[in-house]
Amino acid sequence: MSTYSQDTIAAIATPSGRGGVGIIRLSGPLVEEIALAVTAALPPPRYACFCDFMDADAEVIDQGIALYFRAPHSFTGEDVLELQGHGGPVVMDMLLERCLKLGARLARPGEFSERAYLNDKMDLAQAEAIADLIDSETATAARLATRSLQGHFSRKIHELVDALIRLRMYVEAAIDFPEEEIDFLSDGKVSADLLDVIDKIREVRAKASSGRLLRDGISLVIAGEPNAGKSSLLNALAGTDTAIVTEVPGTTRDVLRERIQIGGVPVHLVDTAGLRETSDQVEREGVRRAREELHQADQLLWVYDAGADPDNKGMQQADLPAGIPVTLICNKVDKLGEAPQKTSRDGMVEISQCASSGEGLELLQEHLLQSMGFQGAENTEFIARRRHLDAIDRALVSLHKGREALEQHQAGELLAEDLRQAQLALSEITGEFSADDLLGEIFSSFCIGK
Repeated sequence: MSTYSQDTIAAIATPSGRGGVGIIRLSGPLVEEIALAVTAALPPPRYACFCDFMDADAEVIDQGIALYFRAPHSFTGEDVLELQGHGGPVVMDMLLERCLKLGARLARPGEFSERAYLNDKMDLAQAEAIADLIDSETATAARLATRSLQGHFSRKIHELVDALIRLRMYVEAAIDFPEEEIDFLSDGKVSADLLDVIDKIREVRAKASSGRLLRDGISLVIAGEPNAGKSSLLNALAGTDTAIVTEVPGTTRDVLRERIQIGGVPVHLVDTAGLRETSDQVEREGVRRAREELHQADQLLWVYDAGADPDNKGMQQADLPAGIPVTLICNKVDKLGEAPQKTSRDGMVEISQCASSGEGLELLQEHLLQSMGFQGAENTEFIARRRHLDAIDRALVSLHKGREALEQHQAGELLAEDLRQAQLALSEITGEFSADDLLGEIFSSFCIGK
């Protein structure tokens, strides 16, 4: 897919603000010309050279290190130049402006990684892993993103695609040579190989699901009636006094957010105003915002007071959104002299606890990890995204259709088409088959300069 661009791109590759080092990165056909103009000499490829960075009047803008990588032995597969100077914003802007006046243009977000993908330096899953590594919220997520960057996830997908190709060849051969005495479609080999591929895809899907959790985390919304202990639960889970806790009902009137980790999984924790009818204009706005958050949650924690509302009648009137998993939190059980425990109620898991003291918190954390389907970091091999899971799910749907066509109708032509559709779905993950609008969506989320 090699496609060398006709223009040269440039960007500041280090974060904005002041720092010890700032880096300007360039890629494209004008790199040698710009290097000669800025540094007065083309650095030897892959050697760090200390030099002056000069403006159009040969005045020194800065001093630093110049690194030159000649195509195709570079990150993007094109000629690449890095100018590493002092990390002041004014100096970086002056140096970038100098490169732009020499013919480069400002890079779009993710354009360096996009060129690396287009020039076959990495596949799409590896390119996405770069952004995932930068955005990692936990050490485990960072390690798994590195494994994906190294190609571990891609190799798994390639193995599955190769298995599908071999199966397609066998099925299509049976279709093309019907005069052979052996009935290839009913000899058991196709059915056995198909089941084997489905099992392997399911295994990769389970690992990808855990990888997606470690990348994206979940949105966990705490809801309930006023004074049920929602803010105390937020503080207990976060380990900080983020929310104000008083005996006055309706203390929380706005949405409070915390980013925490539970067992290495990022959790976007949201505390909301107590749900009730009120004439107070400010509190009414808080209730409206709370209801908005409920519809955006991955999971809900419904908190109720074990003493004030033992039958949990408040939830029956709360009109919670359908389809979002709910865990009941029976709070303040210490006042009843009861110990924390995990039970079930009305078909939902219920955790009895005391949020203010933290009793029962470990029970809740263990339950949340189980309900997420997280199998533990030790059973997770790579980072993954929602689009990867969607592609894998579509592949499985096609394979199940193909299996039905084979076992019920001996329809080799339908099976061959379903195998092809499954192969195309998996190939979207690595970018062997992808639409241009998908590429634009993926790389636009990257940093400028990456």
